[in-house]
Amino acid sequence: MPEIKVKIASPVGLHARPAGQFVKAAAKHGGPVSIARPGADPVDARSMLSVLGLAIGHGEEVVISAEGEGADATLAELSRLVSTVED
Repeated sequence: MPEIKVKIASPVGLHARPAGQFVKAAAKHGGPVSIARPGADPVDARSMLSVLGLAIGHGEEVVISAEGEGADATLAELSRLVSTVED
């Protein structure tokens, strides 16, 4: 399963609006998508409650993985979402 490590750029971390955008993008992928802190158990990246439950803050590193067709494109999109700050 392809995976990528990225740092969270949002000043509020992966909470509320950034988490919503992340979950929405992950849900578009046809296969399983997960997110985790390095070395921790992954959670379903398509679940808002699971993502918010991680309480990931600004500057923290996460591991995102995706499985199935289009996994690399999904990882690129999700990485871009969490590693950039929107104005």
